[in-house]
Amino acid sequence: MSAPVFLAEPGTLDGVAAGGAHLLDGTEGRHAGVVQRRGPGERVDVVDGAGVRLLGRVERVSAEGVLRAVDEVSREERAWPLLVLAQALAKSDRDELAIEAATELGVDIVVPWQAERSVVVWRGERAAKSRARWLGTVRAAAKQARRACVPGVERSVDTTALAARVAASVAGGGVVLVLHEEATAPLYDVPLPPPGTQAEVLVVVGPEGGIAPAELDALTGAGALVVRLGPLVLRTSTAGPAALALLNARLHRWS
Repeated sequence: MSAPVFLAEPGTLDGVAAGGAHLLDGTEGRHAGVVQRRGPGERVDVVDGAGVRLLGRVERVSAEGVLRAVDEVSREERAWPLLVLAQALAKSDRDELAIEAATELGVDIVVPWQAERSVVVWRGERAAKSRARWLGTVRAAAKQARRACVPGVERSVDTTALAARVAASVAGGGVVLVLHEEATAPLYDVPLPPPGTQAEVLVVVGPEGGIAPAELDALTGAGALVVRLGPLVLRTSTAGPAALALLNARLHRWS
């Protein structure tokens, strides 16, 4: 069974070397030592969310945290092209279910989209709180998946801003795929940037009510391609993760 992963802040693991020691303190240290009761000799990995992973064993648990002997230090580079999910805001936490699964499936960046038919609205103080909740969701999902890199969560965008993001992605050599049940082009056959290309594959998923015609026009006008996953109509919480699973296979991330 793989070792549990705990998160340190980016940059805090710099300078730690194999053969040394590392103190996991704060909330994560308490979770490891008090909640999970990790004891001496147990394997516990610590990552910084930016690609650094310390593989090590617990030496001592104290009020200060969990002291670990560091056996190995590794750095996990991002796989190119990047996988980006523009997820429309949705009710009943379906949007959070989508980004949780997407994180476990390797998404690199999440973009909250305030679509025309989104029942949920992020505005003012609620926008900040909702984004913070998404940040917490991807952090927890990254730990569950034993990832060393935590996906970025950008600030929410409206359709105009998303269309601008689409145009920039395409101009940078990337591909933007809008999932739509009426599309005829299958995602399986759409040309993608070759593995290793420093660009992004951006997947756009609409809300439960679907993408409005004017929004579809704006996105395709900016260079997006409208595609379908298959013959079945998926919910907003499952469409993005399903697309990412297929993209992982096509881009040889899972080979």
